[in-house]
Amino acid sequence: MPIYEYVCRACGAQFEDIVSADAPAPACPKCKAQKTEKLLSCCRIGRGSSDTGFTAAAPQSSSGGCAGCSGGNCSTCG
Repeated sequence: MPIYEYVCRACGAQFEDIVSADAPAPACPKCKAQKTEKLLSCCRIGRGSSDTGFTAAAPQSSSGGCAGCSGGNCSTCG
């Protein structure tokens, strides 16, 4: 089962819980309120221990965009 991040709307506490995807949001472990909301969180799936998950930024050209498009509007411009 996945680990989800939640925030309590009553006290502001943030916490994680292991729940099934279709289960209702758990109560806050700090104040026991049922007013919890699932947060949008990031995950990273790597291919191995040498995979850092980071990519190098595209080199910048003198015109402001990346060296690939020179316009600043392509998918490789960061």
